[in-house]
Amino acid sequence: MERNRNICMIVLFLVIVLAGGPTLAGQSRMRYEVTITNLTRGQIFSPPIVISHDRNFQLFNLGDAASPQLAALAEEGDPGLLINQIDLDPDLDYAVSDGPVLPGKSVVLEVSATKWARLFSVAGMLVTTNDGFFAIRNLSVPLKREITIEADAYDAGSERNSEDCSFIPGPPCGSHNAHDPADPEGYVHIHAGIHGIGPDPDMVNPSAHDWRNPVAQITVRRIR
Repeated sequence: MERNRNICMIVLFLVIVLAGGPTLAGQSRMRYEVTITNLTRGQIFSPPIVISHDRNFQLFNLGDAASPQLAALAEEGDPGLLINQIDLDPDLDYAVSDGPVLPGKSVVLEVSATKWARLFSVAGMLVTTNDGFFAIRNLSVPLKREITIEADAYDAGSERNSEDCSFIPGPPCGSHNAHDPADPEGYVHIHAGIHGIGPDPDMVNPSAHDWRNPVAQITVRRIR
């Protein structure tokens, strides 16, 4: 009799845990505020994406070829493929800005994280480039305080740096979904900047659009 009662208690406990699983998981999630500031003088950031994740997720590895998800972000400022990838894992979360971030301006996003997926990656395109983007990767944030880090500009290596307005989505060009057919570098690396080598250097010129690293400041702060 006592044995049967113990079994019933165990079964009841499992039912409660399974039924309340989403609620318990929701309670274990923490909320973070992420502030992204554009430090450049002449580059607009595409709407940046903030991702909370575990060590299994990698936005990119320097020296490796860019994933299709990263290439879409770096060439068009399009986070859609990244979002599709993140949505496959319930432990990951993301937030995307409603609009671009102009030079000298900031945007604040909120994202949740669990104790087991508390790394942060942030990225956005420098829109007056072929495939330039800023990023931080795998930032670990202390539970009870904020952290600020500066982000460099990277080159996805997925499109040639032709500085040709025919293949650049940002102003003054506006050529969306147009990919330079020339061979790219083929790997992710630190971006070399704007050099005025395009067919119309008055459109994409260093005096207006070049930069020096870092290009962004990012602050992550736990809010609850």
